[in-house]
This record gives sequence, C-alpha cells and structure tokens, in this order.
Amino acid sequence: MAKIHVMLQGKGGVGKSKCCSDLAQFYASKNREVACIDTDPVNATFAGYAALNVQRLELMNAQKQINPRNFDNLIQTISTTNCDIVIDNGASSFVPLTHYLISNQVPALIKDMGHELIIHTVVTGGQSLLDTVSGFGQLVSQFPQEAEFVVWLNPFWGPIELEGKTFEKMRAYIDNKTRISSIINIPNLDPDTFGQDLNRLLQDRQTYEQALENPDLTVMNRQRLKLIRTQIFNQLETAGVL
Repeated sequence: MAKIHVMLQGKGGVGKSKCCSDLAQFYASKNREVACIDTDPVNATFAGYAALNVQRLELMNAQKQINPRNFDNLIQTISTTNCDIVIDNGASSFVPLTHYLISNQVPALIKDMGHELIIHTVVTGGQSLLDTVSGFGQLVSQFPQEAEFVVWLNPFWGPIELEGKTFEKMRAYIDNKTRISSIINIPNLDPDTFGQDLNRLLQDRQTYEQALENPDLTVMNRQRLKLIRTQIFNQLETAGVL
C-alpha cells in the first residue's frame, strides 16, 4: 500500500511547496523512497528543488482546464507506484483539479487500488486566515470519507487566531476534526534570525541537508536550520505520514 499525499489550497503564496519539500525531506531522512510531482501550472516552486528529483506534470491545457490525458497518466502512475507519492498543486489549478478528482471518484479509486489518499492543506494567519480556513472547510465537505486530512498551520503572516480563538477552537476544525489525522505547526520564527536563515534556504530551493553543507553559513546559521528541521520532523514522526 502506498500513501498518496496531495497538497491542495486555493490561496496562493501560503507555503504549500515548502510543506511538500519538508514532507519529501522527512521521507529522505528515513531512507524511504518517495516520488515527488509538481502540477502547479504557474509557479512550479516544488520542481525547483533539484535534490528532490521532482517531476513536473502539466495538468492544465491552454483553456485552463484539466488535460484528461495527462490526468490519466497521473492516475496510472499512482496505480503502478511502488513507493509513496507527494503531489504539489498550485492555486490556479486548485478548483479544476479538485472538481476533477471528485467528479471522477478518484478517492474511491485510490482506495480500491489499496492506497491511502491524504489531502494536505495550509492554514495561515494574517489577511489569508479566513480564505485558508474557508478553503479547508470546503475541501473537507467536498471530499468523501476515503480521504483523510493533514493541516499545516503557518504563522508567518500572523497568529492563526479568529476573535481570540485558535484553529482548534474554530468552527471549521470542530465540525471536521474527525477527518483530520494530524496538525503540523510550522514554527513561529524570529524574522531577524531563524526567519532570515529559512528564507535564504527557500529562495535557493535548497534542502536542509544541502544548506548544512554550505561553507558560507556560520555555525549559528546551521544550528538554527537544524532546530527548524527538528521541530518539523518531530511532528511528522508522530503524524503517521509514512
């Protein structure tokens, strides 16, 4: 049985590719093979991580509709996979891909293949809070019980709070908590230290391992990146994503 991880969130720029990268690197840290696929038609950030051997797959045609042939090829890949798969999807293809997955009853198909479908989504603070929370609620309501959910909480743009309520106290979570297998809390980083180190890592599309081998980094640069990696990987360890 393989685990098919699909990142879905209709809001752009919320850290979807970073989360996919973290997940793929966690697999590597466990010496587990994972196939990585980037379907974002506009910003293929995940595909920029050369060390992760991410395959670029064009799911959209010129009319901004799902290309049935390429979509079928993706499902064929899933049907014959010998390892788990991480799929990053962009905001611009969120609606058509979600509709296509559901209308073609792909979650049930993946289950019949003997695989497990895990939908990952990101919830952020700041101005995108309501949009990302709403996006999460829509996904859970639309996808059938064959899919489980992992929610990544990203506080980069501000605390994830609504009228004093944390995510776990919001109606969207309370109504759907039985569908959520785990919550990953991305660390709230000091922008002048940890934040700068992580931003450099992300801009260069480097893995933690590559950055730690960079002779231009100071001892403290490396130490902070190690701490960030440890916080993420420890949560993934208990999240049941492998």
